[in-house]
Amino acid sequence: MERTDSAQHPLSPAHTTASGWFRPKGTTTAVDELILLLTNDLKRYVVKLRPHQELHTHLGIFTHDGLIGQPWGGAVTSTMGHAALLLEPSLDDLIHHLKRGTQIIYPKDAAYLVHRLNLRSGSRVIEAGTGSGGLTTALAWAVAPSGVVYSYEIRSETHRLARKNLESVDLLPFVHLFEGSIDAGFQQTGVDALFLDVRMPWKYLAEVRAALRLGGFFASLRPTTNQVSELLFGLEAGGFIDIAVEELLLRTYKPVPDRLRPDDTMNAHTGFLVFARCVDRTIDAARWHAKERQRYRARLQTQAEIEAETARRAVDRASGGKKYPPLPLPD
Repeated sequence: MERTDSAQHPLSPAHTTASGWFRPKGTTTAVDELILLLTNDLKRYVVKLRPHQELHTHLGIFTHDGLIGQPWGGAVTSTMGHAALLLEPSLDDLIHHLKRGTQIIYPKDAAYLVHRLNLRSGSRVIEAGTGSGGLTTALAWAVAPSGVVYSYEIRSETHRLARKNLESVDLLPFVHLFEGSIDAGFQQTGVDALFLDVRMPWKYLAEVRAALRLGGFFASLRPTTNQVSELLFGLEAGGFIDIAVEELLLRTYKPVPDRLRPDDTMNAHTGFLVFARCVDRTIDAARWHAKERQRYRARLQTQAEIEAETARRAVDRASGGKKYPPLPLPD
């Protein structure tokens, strides 16, 4: 497997100053900063400011020279006289701004994954596969400036697109991109978290365990219930604990104070999120599974015992033995 990016090591001095995201934000915009231009018809444009360049829109041209040095939160005007607001882009803006060669993970899921994987500045996290880099953007945003994301992608074209997307939002310095299969495992060990977005994640749980530190966080997003079930069986067999399955439904509202009501559409089911923790093999993981799972196992065991006893009695009766089991006699 070959690493094809030129990102610095996350602890090197060059790494900590590579991106403007983590320098103190001034009161005005500067060259090479990412800005969000919100036009008066509520279109959103994420742009990196470069001298002598132009942003062409349906409302006219906004020159970069006219945007550089302007106050954050102020208004600017296009060549056609249309106003726009100059704002700092959010993580949600960055993810929506990415060019998509594959379906990206929705921001509602990406933000929650950052939360559930317990990521913060300095964390080391593995992702497979990279896709268009939507989740990679959120992971890098969370672990920067002193952490790193190791992201694996088997498709060359998708790998190149993700690299361009991460460059466009100034987060590539915090990501190490690898092109190739994860069949032979991961090159890193002792990482804090690992996310799998591959076709059959249950096939790679041994590789996940080898890469994660003990107590580390695992997550995967699955589109169908049968895939979730397959992954759950694999996690149980692999000695993982704290297993959970969740989904997020996001409902937005029309922000009209006098007629507040839900939007006509909503971001409903986008996938099933599966979470687990990696612990030492000497631990009996079954003792630490969800109460519902333990009760279900107990019911299955009881049912098996009843069926075995019923079969034994049937054999006794067929052989002329006693119909009922012997009862203890009183003293």
